[in-house]
Amino acid sequence: MSVNAIKLTNELHDYMLSVSIREPEILQKIRHFTQTELASTSRFLLAPEQGQLLAWLVKVLNAKRVLEIGTYTGYSSTAMALALPSDGQLVCCDISPHFTEHAERFWNEAGVQNKITLHSTPALETLTHFLAEPVALFDLVFIDADKSNYLAYYELSLKLVKTNGVIIFDNTLWHGAVIDPNEQDNSVIGIRELNQFLVRDERVDITLLPMGDGMTMLRKK
Repeated sequence: MSVNAIKLTNELHDYMLSVSIREPEILQKIRHFTQTELASTSRFLLAPEQGQLLAWLVKVLNAKRVLEIGTYTGYSSTAMALALPSDGQLVCCDISPHFTEHAERFWNEAGVQNKITLHSTPALETLTHFLAEPVALFDLVFIDADKSNYLAYYELSLKLVKTNGVIIFDNTLWHGAVIDPNEQDNSVIGIRELNQFLVRDERVDITLLPMGDGMTMLRKK
């Protein structure tokens, strides 16, 4: 057994951010707005290191087409859209206009609105529709929506992502509740089922990063 990962204290986490994060002003603005104006749901907000990783992956993959399931106030979508080339396209799926109206405002402010298409129908319907399109393959898929549907999103996304493309799930450690047998709500159960399924799925290569609330990254073989 290898040595356990270093314990990330608050002080060490702050240091890590201070020497690695280059958060654009617009992303800082989205973060501040969400934490102050939507405090009761701000737990849905991505950590800055997660947003930076998504942008980094867009560039490393030379991604042109990206799919996001779960948009909230637009932090992750703005980060990825800024990293996309001028002819790149980001497709966002989110059924909550209460949140996405803010995302659309930030997209306009960031100047990335022409790269983004928002679908407000349930994501399972939207993804199923994409399967019927002649050109619907994506380079990168980011999933951060209702956890009970994670497995269903995965199976559809696996059909929609290119070979060597990447699928990323957020919240796969769910605040540590995944290892607590007393935690039995639908979100925890959905994440546990996904995690157990993915580690055995030979269609993909897998790594789980203890970043934010846990990010599982998959490469389609």
